[in-house]
Parts: sequence; structure tokens; C-alpha cells
Amino acid sequence: MTTPNKTPPGADPKQLERTGTVREIGSQAVWSLSSCKPGFGVDQLRDDNLETYWQSDGSQPHLVNIQFRRKTTVKTLCIYADYKSDESYTPSKISVRVGNNFHNLQEIRFSSVQSLSRVRLFATA
Repeated sequence: MTTPNKTPPGADPKQLERTGTVREIGSQAVWSLSSCKPGFGVDQLRDDNLETYWQSDGSQPHLVNIQFRRKTTVKTLCIYADYKSDESYTPSKISVRVGNNFHNLQEIRFSSVQSLSRVRLFATA
């Protein structure tokens, strides 16, 4: 069971971090991708440059795996996307799954997406 998100929709995660409302914890995790084109990997996914992004390369599904070294409660997951910049890579759905290891993941959120493209993840706790 998940609790309702109390962060207002469209809130700027960086502004929330500056005010102490949230804390960025992505640096505490190991990030991996199912595939990527050279120069469009985890570093570009995680940097603060809105001109850079992750671009998958290979068969679907395209996955971003975020593994924490110890049990971690994530309260908010922010995804930045810019449909206008590159609609040809727009995902049609996003699934968020959690578990103790890769083999026991359970889906906790699913969204059909019609206007996402470049995805930036910002995990907070």
C-alpha cells in the first residue's frame, strides 16, 4: 500500500530540496540501464543539464534500475520529460517497481504516458 503524495503536482524538485522539503538520494544508489547509445547513459540521465538525456538502444522493455545498498524508503520519484524535444523516443508507459532484489519486484505504480520523452529521475526521501 502506498501513501498519497503530498508534493504538489508540477512542483520543482530542486526548489523543494533548497527549502528542505525533500532530500535528493539518487547518489546513494547504483544506477544501471537496460541499454543506451554511447554518450547517452546514466551520467546524462543524472546530470542537471536539461539538454542531455538517456537514450536507449536495443530491444524493449527499456529499463532504469536504481538499487540502494541498504533498505531505503523513497517517498517521491520525480521524472522530468520534454515531449517537444524528441517525440520519437516518447515512452508510452512507465512502471515503478520495488523489492528486495531484482527477482521479487512488485509494481506499485503504472502510468500510461502520452507526453513524456527525455526522462530525468530525481529520487527523494
